[in-house]
Amino acid sequence: MAVSLLTGQVSDLCLGKPALKSLSISSTIGDALLALKRLGENFISIWSCDQHHHNLSAVDRGFKECQCVGKVCMVNIICFLCKEENLSNPATALQTPLSVLIPTSPCLVRHLEPKASLLDAIDLIQEGAQNLVIPLESSSKTLSRKKIVQGTLSNISTLHNNNRQYCWLTQEDIIRYLLNSIGLFCPTAANPINSLDIIDTRNKMALHYDNPASSALPFISRSLEFQASVAIVDSDGKLVREISPFTLNYCDEDVAAAIATLSAGDLLAYVDCGGPPEDLVQLVKKRLQERNLEQALELVEEYSSGASISTSHSSSSSDDEFGMGRSARWMGYSARAVRRSEAIVCYPWSSLVAVMIQALTRRTLSWRCRKVGNLRLAKKGTLEDRLRSLI
Repeated sequence: MAVSLLTGQVSDLCLGKPALKSLSISSTIGDALLALKRLGENFISIWSCDQHHHNLSAVDRGFKECQCVGKVCMVNIICFLCKEENLSNPATALQTPLSVLIPTSPCLVRHLEPKASLLDAIDLIQEGAQNLVIPLESSSKTLSRKKIVQGTLSNISTLHNNNRQYCWLTQEDIIRYLLNSIGLFCPTAANPINSLDIIDTRNKMALHYDNPASSALPFISRSLEFQASVAIVDSDGKLVREISPFTLNYCDEDVAAAIATLSAGDLLAYVDCGGPPEDLVQLVKKRLQERNLEQALELVEEYSSGASISTSHSSSSSDDEFGMGRSARWMGYSARAVRRSEAIVCYPWSSLVAVMIQALTRRTLSWRCRKVGNLRLAKKGTLEDRLRSLI
């Protein structure tokens, strides 16, 4: 029974998936920022061609045809703006081509045919893929929807390669699918996670509470690759909270100024629900003035005064990797009540199925295992680890 489940086609998981919205790799970072906000997306796919199917630098990047070469989210943009040269002139930095945010090796996003088996999809994920791009069946509904989207943002497209539309599957999609038949994987699913060799002890990313938040930037960038979080610890090495891409993805670009000027602990308070405290906003402004970062200061003042780009579209993201769509960000901070930066922990003896359900319910990307009597940072496990343990 489990064998038949794994040999099913990936197209079964694509039912109801919306078509991917995309930008060409020749677009700017500012284009991506506008698209993420206006469309209410967590991620937007980046393709080697434009909406007219013209290949753009595909040959230079080793692609023979138009295909998805990567994805961009708000965390990518925030990390890019945190660089000193970009923070001094954010407007100019946003005119930089999107290609600088896309890794040269497209291992995080892979193409797969709809008739491929679920086992093929799992193999690609175990090789490091986070998103699997799958062609969709064409229909009049999707074509009309494409017209609506392109009427709003003319450089956004959902059609590629002979008018084909695509969706993508994530690790979470596959975990949810397997969880519906978790009984087929007994006794593995009932085993404690510390007996399955799925807890990563090598790639722990931790930062002291009082350290500058800017020192976490390399970790934050890696957190997207590993789908993990950055642990914030106290002087005794105990886990206090975490900086998660899940949280940062709901922030605006002004958070780059906060990362550049605040401590890790203060940053957590800045990005938590309810909006940044006024004293921290003033502290960010003061330190930007001291560093003569006038344009970054203007950016912070713009957002602190309540001015921002509004959105008229609800999220239709096909990869709800970090929770609801970014449209929740525009409902006000109260909509982010569950998106706090407290670290979610589990016990080493928790069963695999319990941890899977906890991960999917809380939509967290990384887990710290709690030992009896304290909260010392021990280990972490990812969705990919849990998927590997089932197969």
